[in-house]
Amino acid sequence: MDNRQAIGSWLSGPRAAMEDAGADFGYRGEQLGLPEEGPNSIARPGRRLGALAVDWGLCVLIAYGLITKGHSPATSNWALLVFFVMSALTVGTLGYTPGKRLFGVRVVDLRTGTVNPLRSLLRTVLLCLAIPALIWDRDGRGLHDRLAQTVEVRI
Repeated sequence: MDNRQAIGSWLSGPRAAMEDAGADFGYRGEQLGLPEEGPNSIARPGRRLGALAVDWGLCVLIAYGLITKGHSPATSNWALLVFFVMSALTVGTLGYTPGKRLFGVRVVDLRTGTVNPLRSLLRTVLLCLAIPALIWDRDGRGLHDRLAQTVEVRI
C-alpha cells in the first residue's frame, strides 16, 4: 500500500476501511426494516442538517423580532425556547417541523408510524441538549432518536 492509499483510507473513515476489509454493513435502515431508497428510507444527514438550519433560523427570527425586539444578547436563549416549543408541538402533532417539511423529512415511531406527543417531547428535550444528537449509530440515527424510538425518514 502506498501513502496515497493509506491517507485515503484514513480520510474515508472506519466504516469504509472495514468494508474494504470485507465487512458487510448493509445499507442504512436495513436493520430497521426500512427501504434503501425512496419514500420511508432513512433521511440523509444533509437533509436533516438543512432542515435544522431552516428551523433554527426561523426560531431566531421569531425570537429577535417578536420577543427580544432587537435586543441581541438574549435572542439565542429565547430562540432555543421557541425551537423547543415549535419542535415539540409540530413533531408531536404533524410529524415534522417547517424545515423538515421543506426538506422532505418526517419523524416516525418505529412501531406505529406516527409520533405520540410524549415521545416527541422526549426527543425534543434530548435534541435541545445537543450532545445526544451528535452521537449516531450505524443507521444514522442520533441518540435522541434511539432513546425516543423514532427515526427520521424521507417523505
